[in-house]
Amino acid sequence: MSNYTTGELAKLCGVTVRTVQYYDTRGILVPSNLSEGGRRLYSEDDLRRMRVICFLRELDLPLDVIGQMLAQDGSGNVITLLLQQQEQVLKEEIGAKTEKLEKLETLRRELKSEDRISLESIGDIAYTMNNQKKLKKVRLTMLFTGLPVTLLELAGILLWVLKGLWWVFALYVVIAVPWGILISRYYYKSVAYLCPQCHTVFKPSFKEMFWARHTPRTRKLTCTHCGRKGFCVEVAATDETTEAK
Repeated sequence: MSNYTTGELAKLCGVTVRTVQYYDTRGILVPSNLSEGGRRLYSEDDLRRMRVICFLRELDLPLDVIGQMLAQDGSGNVITLLLQQQEQVLKEEIGAKTEKLEKLETLRRELKSEDRISLESIGDIAYTMNNQKKLKKVRLTMLFTGLPVTLLELAGILLWVLKGLWWVFALYVVIAVPWGILISRYYYKSVAYLCPQCHTVFKPSFKEMFWARHTPRTRKLTCTHCGRKGFCVEVAATDETTEAK
């Protein structure tokens, strides 16, 4: 049976001698033999074990987990559980990295539309990006509460035209008016606007917001802080809505 020195084992596995020695001190890869001079000697089984360790390290498994796996002597349930745990850790890391990448890509796209890049413009973009989840929740709430009302409206019109059942449309009116008032108040309470000139998040009056020209992401308003009148970016309201960022 072949015996390998620390250097030979390291070369065969593509790692450093220091790595092999470290695994020995951790008790993960203990040499099977020692030479007369006290040098570590590794067997073919040790070589196979080392290759398994290197493979698991490539999967980012911690040494403690690898040590537990190698100590199980074929206990498949424990090994499977440890692998599942590491898989979950890697998925969470991938999710976090993906979210950061998406933020970078969004920032790069937004900066392309800026006439002049400044710390303030980057701050505004960062604020709106971090605010998106809360704003999306507001919009989804409005969408899903409004969908039944819209379906009732369509059903009422069709039944009135085709069957003469006017009362279904009347029921829609009875429901739609209170819903419209409530959802408008909810929307007003849940959103604020970011002024691109003074970089303040402010709250306009309900009347101004309701009648203002708007796009899916902006609304033409007068900033309550600097007095600028123009399109401002819609964001989710916070407790500090009327304060400068």
